[in-house]
Amino acid sequence: MRIVHTAAAAALLALLGTNAPASAASRSAEPPAAQSAGAASLTGPLNWGPCADTAADSRQQCATLAVPLDHADPNGPQLGLAVSRIASARPELRRGSLLIVPGGPGNPGLNGPTSAVRRLPQSVLDRYDLVGFDPRGVGRSSPVDCRLAHEDLSMTTLLPFPAPDGSLTGNLAAARRIADTCTRNGGPVLRSISTRNEARDMDRIRQALGERRISAWGVSYGTYAGAVYATMFPDRTDRIVLDSNDDPDPRRVERGWLAAYATGAEDRFPDFAAWASDPATPDHRLAGTPQQVRELFLRLAARLDTAPLPWPGANPARLDGNALRAAMLDALYDDARFPRLARLMLAADGRAELPPAATPPDAAMQNTVAVSVATLCNDVRWPRSAGSYARAVAADRLAHPLTAGMPVNVMPCAFWSGEPAEPPTEVTPDGPSNILMVQNLRDPATPYAGALRLRAALGGRAELVSVDSGGHDAYVAHGNSCGDRLVTRFLVDGRRPERDTLCPAER
Repeated sequence: MRIVHTAAAAALLALLGTNAPASAASRSAEPPAAQSAGAASLTGPLNWGPCADTAADSRQQCATLAVPLDHADPNGPQLGLAVSRIASARPELRRGSLLIVPGGPGNPGLNGPTSAVRRLPQSVLDRYDLVGFDPRGVGRSSPVDCRLAHEDLSMTTLLPFPAPDGSLTGNLAAARRIADTCTRNGGPVLRSISTRNEARDMDRIRQALGERRISAWGVSYGTYAGAVYATMFPDRTDRIVLDSNDDPDPRRVERGWLAAYATGAEDRFPDFAAWASDPATPDHRLAGTPQQVRELFLRLAARLDTAPLPWPGANPARLDGNALRAAMLDALYDDARFPRLARLMLAADGRAELPPAATPPDAAMQNTVAVSVATLCNDVRWPRSAGSYARAVAADRLAHPLTAGMPVNVMPCAFWSGEPAEPPTEVTPDGPSNILMVQNLRDPATPYAGALRLRAALGGRAELVSVDSGGHDAYVAHGNSCGDRLVTRFLVDGRRPERDTLCPAER
């Protein structure tokens, strides 16, 4: 899914995330132990106390909840799940708890209430306790770490762009190396990570909060986790908001999300190209027309493929074509990131100095990468044939030159040890009609086509608010008053539009 962003760091570590990576994780591969998030309560009701993170809002409280490592063995080994809350501003109006389901997979969510309380309208804050959590393996929830080498934390390794000639040799070697390293070092928590287990953990949070039914706001990957929860536990849901939606195709799941970057980038790049050719942005104007901006991007990426620029502080320390492509994907998440991509392109074209690299420290990346890879590989089986990836990449490079074959390339899951413990969830229309989806039309990470597939899978359970906007995240994110108003009305009064609705663009 995303409140704090880094430069391409989670643009796809996590398929669908751009949150800052979680804090450095434990490097232990021993069996899981409860991790403190402040005051700890491992049995019974949550024992709320101050949060250890000084960046948290002073109203935010934290606790630790014990959940089974294996939900099929509820009395077996437990792990500690870090949970937080900010209580409703007006208890007399309180409806219940709004669980904020983080994106990623691999993004932390413990400070979700702190971020949300700054953005949500007062009418929502009056009616809900805002509840956040770090999913299992993330941040303060029994964190996992594969102990990957520095070069394997590079965005041009994690984003599997092929070599300039289309070769996959380096991608195959990196995917095998990462899979082997995570298998060796990840430990039992990493092996337990999956979306279905996250849904089960969410239901344990509901129980610990004392709620018969719970409301939720899932963003990006959190929409899939939210849809899986609503499918597995339909009668335990109250009001569910799914924001920036993933295609739930049970045959592909994360494989399909990665592939969708090809169409997502094509949907969104015209917004950047229009901005970068607008005379009103003279400091960042790249060309005279949007088509010329696109042609310049492709030409610069091809030039950097063969003649990269030194880029101190980057991993690796060069701006090559794939680093520019990764930066492009990151920039498309939000208009506020357009200037950085424009500066990179101006520098690559010899018209400006290269801006400093914004590379997260390795310690911060380790946890995010481990959880992301574990979720991708534990949720669904991936193809094992190198030839199938080579054929897909060759076709995709021709069809979608902006992303150069990356979205269908090989991932560590092709070499993952073992099979998924259970099949992916098939999202169905069975359950109460209490879901409101909200979706930007030009989302680079969770394209509109995928949202329509989730809408079809949910059937009569959902209505869809489409927003004529670009970028990732929709509700209280890009300033569309129509979309924000409809989601707020649903959370406050339970009223949805009578039919799927399009909110026009606003300037």
